[in-house]
Amino acid sequence: MKTFKRLLLLAFFLLFILILFIKFDTPAAAEFTDNVLRPLFGNQAVVFVEKIFYNLSDKAQQLTSHDNLISPQFIEDSSSATISASRLNINPISQHYFPLSKNENVWKYKSLKLFPNEGVMAYTYVRPDPDRPYASVTIIQIDMKAIRMSTVAGKKEPAGKVGKPGPGVIPQDIIDSNNLVAAFDGGFQYRDGQYGMVVGDTTYLPLKPDLGTLVGYNDGTLKIINYSGQDLGNNVEFIRQNCPILINNGEMSVLNPKNKSLWGRTLTSDIYTWRSGVGLTAEGNLLFAVGNNLTPVTLAQALKMAGANSAIQLDINPYWVRFNFFDPQGNGKYQSSTLTKQLFDGSKQYLSGYNKDFFYLYKK
Repeated sequence: MKTFKRLLLLAFFLLFILILFIKFDTPAAAEFTDNVLRPLFGNQAVVFVEKIFYNLSDKAQQLTSHDNLISPQFIEDSSSATISASRLNINPISQHYFPLSKNENVWKYKSLKLFPNEGVMAYTYVRPDPDRPYASVTIIQIDMKAIRMSTVAGKKEPAGKVGKPGPGVIPQDIIDSNNLVAAFDGGFQYRDGQYGMVVGDTTYLPLKPDLGTLVGYNDGTLKIINYSGQDLGNNVEFIRQNCPILINNGEMSVLNPKNKSLWGRTLTSDIYTWRSGVGLTAEGNLLFAVGNNLTPVTLAQALKMAGANSAIQLDINPYWVRFNFFDPQGNGKYQSSTLTKQLFDGSKQYLSGYNKDFFYLYKK
């Protein structure tokens, strides 16, 4: 009986913290949950309570939304007028489950000071879940012939617990070059799967089979594969794994029986929450997707709708999913903005030091 009461007290305490987390998106609540509650009560207990709260919140939205769309609030909505040329080969989005709302499924160019009048990024939003008209996913598409991507291991995650902390900050030479374009969240923490990460000559965590794996090469090319131990080549710049692959060779791999089983081992796989992911189009463009009320299946569906030929999930939950633009002001100084107003601004951490791993984009 005492054990039951203690568990009930724990559940109410965790629920209170998570209410703060969801309602106010407070960094303090998110950090407290990960750095205090998870070590104290265990990852499974915290994820269990998270699942109850997130899914109850989603159910409440289902009952009260009345087919209302929760559209992303973009920082910039008129940038396409400044673009006179584009190297982006963008395929139109034709699939939809609901009558299209304003700018839904419509690619709009993002203006960037480093690429005046040139379209190297475009953004839109889609609704990938036929049962959730309120669940929108923001997607940004990036010309990887004009932009390069790299990654940074965090000061604590994913490998600080095994004695391999990373720098946790964008390299100073990239900052000083005034060519920094954007940065966005990486993958899960160590305790959520020990997914592999390699940067340069440093193996932060060893690669594991049957996982979605993003590989970046020294020539700037990228690929996303289902890693099974194959040789990845000698010119690898970085590797990051995170969860089973979502889309593989154009197919929704998350739906096949084998990968369904693999996702079943991932504690957060059936939580409706904020999720982010990356994909690659057949033309080699990078896709970043982020939205709320998503499962791995609907995240994959959003990336597929946008043209992803391969894709993996990145991080989840409101405080951890991020995408920042950097507008160079000269002398290594930047102004920053988020992709949408709903996303947390991680720019200061990316520039000065962050506990978790992340990716950054810069002009070639």
